Amino acid sequence: MPLQPEMKLISVDDHLIEHPNVWQDRLPAAYKEAGPKIVENEAGQQLWEYESRRSSNIGLNAVAGKDPTEFGMDPVRYDQMIPGCYDPEQRLKDMDIDGVHSGLCFPTFPRFAGTTFNEGIDKKLALLCSQAYNDFVLDEWSAIDATRLPPLCVLPFWDVEKSVAEVYRVAAKGAAAITFPENPVPLGHPSFHSDHWEPLWNAIEETDLPICLHFGTSRDIPTTAPDAPDAVFISLMGVNSMKALSDLCFSPVFHRHPTLKVSLSEGGIGWMPYLLERMDDTWERHRFYQALNQEVKPSELFARNIWGCFITDDVGISLRHEIGIDRITWECDYPHSDSHWPESRAMVEEAFKDVPDPEVRAMVETNAAKLLKLKV
Repeated sequence: MPLQPEMKLISVDDHLIEHPNVWQDRLPAAYKEAGPKIVENEAGQQLWEYESRRSSNIGLNAVAGKDPTEFGMDPVRYDQMIPGCYDPEQRLKDMDIDGVHSGLCFPTFPRFAGTTFNEGIDKKLALLCSQAYNDFVLDEWSAIDATRLPPLCVLPFWDVEKSVAEVYRVAAKGAAAITFPENPVPLGHPSFHSDHWEPLWNAIEETDLPICLHFGTSRDIPTTAPDAPDAVFISLMGVNSMKALSDLCFSPVFHRHPTLKVSLSEGGIGWMPYLLERMDDTWERHRFYQALNQEVKPSELFARNIWGCFITDDVGISLRHEIGIDRITWECDYPHSDSHWPESRAMVEEAFKDVPDPEVRAMVETNAAKLLKLKV
């Protein structure tokens, strides 16, 4: 039994559903009316309203505890979710049931990298909303136990100067990580290849916070045809993490910031050996006439600066040595449909049944604990 009882499962990708008063409790009085709040329509649905725009998905994919035959029916009221989705005390109880020790939680209404506020009309309000979310995470959600619920913070990334200030602010308050778009270009911002983000990378590197790039945060959905079923893009979402890895490894980012840490959230790991081989071959053949670095292979940058994670990935586990044991972390994805809650620990035991104990511990516990600086 390779997953020993003393091994602690640390999930680097879970999700929380914000309770109705997150912003109303924290925004200045002058901004409460335009700020995010829950309203109820004539059909009895609870909706987020922000700057008079309504979002019908208060609990995106929050289907933990449901049978797969019920998937696709996202909750439209809080009482249709299990309380662990939005209550940190109940979340810890659900983690205990699941055999999970720690869970890094991405936001829902702000989207996984705060891109809802990037679309805000009033950018002063958008900044306040980002800060209010971070204060909720730091002072309420994670305050119950910052080791079991490490704080993951968003940035007002449409403004680099304000993002830098927010990095230092949340780092001083105990943030464990920063979430950021996997590709800022589709959101209307400069690429990782530009100098635009340099002050931000400097701040993140100085505070030693890992950056989490969750697939889908660019709003780029890898589908094939307008009439293709959702199963196509769901199966292909890992392609976004492939894009982010290649983009970063061929950019100046890791050359200028050698201690920057990037976690590719929910992208899987089985594809990594192929892409690393392909990138290295591309680098060898094309670096002389393109504006590429001449000294460091992409695979070397990956081995120094990037981590991947998986929920279930038998191929990735079988290729773990090609990827690098120290580059692999595990995720639960509670309360989304990919999660195996409340059977996560049983699933991990089965997945690692032929893997030596030290390697199991590294992939499910110590790699993530080191990345997030958790004393477990």
